[in-house]
Amino acid sequence: MRTLHIAEPGGRARFAGNRRRPCGFLMLAAGVAIAFLMTPMGATAAGPMSPAPLPLPPQSPPPQIQGGSRTIEVTGSGEAHVAPDVASLNLAIETHAATAQQSAGQNAALAQKVVDALTTKLQGKGKVWTGGYSLYPEYNEPRPNEKPVVTSYRAENSITVETGEIGLLGGLIDTAIEAGANRINFLNFTLRDESQARSQAIALAAKDAQAQAASLAKSLGVTLGPVVKATTVAATGPMPMMRMGAMALSSSMGAPTPVQPNEVTVPATVTITYQIQ
Repeated sequence: MRTLHIAEPGGRARFAGNRRRPCGFLMLAAGVAIAFLMTPMGATAAGPMSPAPLPLPPQSPPPQIQGGSRTIEVTGSGEAHVAPDVASLNLAIETHAATAQQSAGQNAALAQKVVDALTTKLQGKGKVWTGGYSLYPEYNEPRPNEKPVVTSYRAENSITVETGEIGLLGGLIDTAIEAGANRINFLNFTLRDESQARSQAIALAAKDAQAQAASLAKSLGVTLGPVVKATTVAATGPMPMMRMGAMALSSSMGAPTPVQPNEVTVPATVTITYQIQ
């Protein structure tokens, strides 16, 4: 029991009697209560912290597959045939001599003679140039177990003539042979401007493709829709070429060399894709 004594004014109150110490259980409970009060509201117990998961990026919706449209693809071809307006004549001068110097000298003299004669014959209606010069040793036919021996040398030079005067070709060939040309390699016919012929060939190829598409659609029981795609390929066809061996022979017989050029063919292809219903 404790007795409370009231002290005099200004003094302290004091207890009298036996004083007991609080037991250990009460002290533990008080400590827990104080710790609880000091902990902030909403705090969690200390421990290993795990990183918060990152938000997933928004996923786009899967693409919608649309049904492809039905189509028909056809390829047409066309050719334009026109008269040439340019001719290229290629001649060769071939000489043989015992030495390389002799063969080369003879060839150079003949080549210059042919060039001068052709230039005079053209009268400014074309051009002449040389090219393709070569010099070869010639060998004998060796016997068995013998090495071939050089017996002579052969020199070759080529001359090209280009002109738009098709009617001059026969006279140009005769002039070249008389001046010393002994071989004519080829005669080509071409066009200076093939754009008009190419447009004509493309138009014919497009009509061919349209006719094919109409026939195919009818056989399949479908109706042609609008054109989805159209492409064209136009290229110069093979140039007419004349080999001139027979012409050289006729010139040596005194008859004028006839030249009748063939037509130049310009082909084209057109591919058209139609939508069908």
